[in-house]
Amino acid sequence: MSHKDIRRKILGKAKRIVVKVGSSILASVEKGLHYEVFSRLTKEISDLKRQGYEIVLVSSGAIAAGMEKLGYKTRPQAITQKQAAAAVGQTRLMNIYENYFSRYQQMVAQVLLTHDDLSHRRRFLNARNTLLTLLELGIIPIINENDTVAVDEIKFGDNDNLSALITNLIGADLLIILTDIEGLCDSDPRVNPNARCISLVEDIDKEAAGIAGETKSEMSVGGMVSKIQAAKKTSRFGIPIVVARGTKEGILHQILKGKEIGTLILSKGETLSSRKHWIAFNPKPKGDVIVDEGAKKAIVQKGKSLLPSGIVKVRGSFQRGDLVTCLGPREKEFARGLVNYSATELEKIKGLRSDQIEPVLSYKYSDEVIHRDDLVVL
Repeated sequence: MSHKDIRRKILGKAKRIVVKVGSSILASVEKGLHYEVFSRLTKEISDLKRQGYEIVLVSSGAIAAGMEKLGYKTRPQAITQKQAAAAVGQTRLMNIYENYFSRYQQMVAQVLLTHDDLSHRRRFLNARNTLLTLLELGIIPIINENDTVAVDEIKFGDNDNLSALITNLIGADLLIILTDIEGLCDSDPRVNPNARCISLVEDIDKEAAGIAGETKSEMSVGGMVSKIQAAKKTSRFGIPIVVARGTKEGILHQILKGKEIGTLILSKGETLSSRKHWIAFNPKPKGDVIVDEGAKKAIVQKGKSLLPSGIVKVRGSFQRGDLVTCLGPREKEFARGLVNYSATELEKIKGLRSDQIEPVLSYKYSDEVIHRDDLVVL
């Protein structure tokens, strides 16, 4: 099957789409905000909505919009200055989107998220319900990282990774990342004029090493590395991703028609459920459980649960139901999951058989420390 046939087959099925727009195509230090790009994208997204597509827009640009308003010539480095620029710029960004979308009688809603919002299962589900309700009402959610409160401990780091998590959140069919270069390349096209754009990536895990590294601009946070990270996340959830130049006329229509434009990254054949994808990619683990080689092999090779008998060491302070990483004898992470016992309880029952749990603790939640349904091998 040719690349064109593969594109038409896969992209022709997409109906619920996450579109991520990077700062590099919305603004520049030299020209400020690119209003012609806002105008063109809002018209195109509105056209797709009328054709029956459901669109969620993940938009960067708050800091860039704030920089222009505040007269900054370079991206601020201090986190407080970034937050101030984001606070000024976010309202400006939404006003621009609302003004342009209103030309096509299209309602929009602002949604600001931090990593913390998606790392707690209940808040994850609440965010999903809100977004799905907005889609049912025919409203386009415009999502951005909440830069006004995000610090290193809670920030996604860039909207490429945020958009990948949103695809899982809403059960999207496709993620489109619009950037300022043609797609994923074998070298940086800004440095190498002979850089080759890769049309199709069948296995992002295997082919990532041959794709260019960081390609940052003054207005942008994410480079090719963040796009590869995003592709790995969406791939494991069974969602294809397209990375393409967002300044091209009719770019979204061309992608959805299967035109050979940008880079199409295929999804994995064996994919994670929404719950397991959340375990693998969303929360920050609260601690570590170090296991012996036998337990590691049972989990990785046989798909077994983690039993207390295989645990040799416990680190961190976590409670029942928290996320922990599973480390092998060399203390390298190979899995993560939701524990049935707290760190204090595991200290008492590590190395024991399951039938010894109740005599030691005087109670037993489960025979397994982490059940295989709550365990993801990385």
